[in-house]
Amino acid sequence: MYQYFVYILASKPNGTLYIGVTNNLQRRVYEHKNGLIEGFTKKYNVNKLVYYEIHSEITEAIRREKNLKKWNRKWKIELIEKANSSWKDLYSDII
Repeated sequence: MYQYFVYILASKPNGTLYIGVTNNLQRRVYEHKNGLIEGFTKKYNVNKLVYYEIHSEITEAIRREKNLKKWNRKWKIELIEKANSSWKDLYSDII
């Protein structure tokens, strides 16, 4: 059974947010943390895993990612804080 992850990274609590999707959350967050991916997250130092969810179908994960990207910032922050009120970097929980 495959797993797909929708995840949110933050630069700091209530900071810049990034939403992505991957089939290997540990590898992908490692890449973000170590600046191995050129672009937005590297430029703005967005590398703290503050939220993720697991899906069994890639189509579900992509649909959810696109939906979350349309949300306003307040809703995204509420989603993060409901699951991770202290904005803890969850990377250590997944390695």
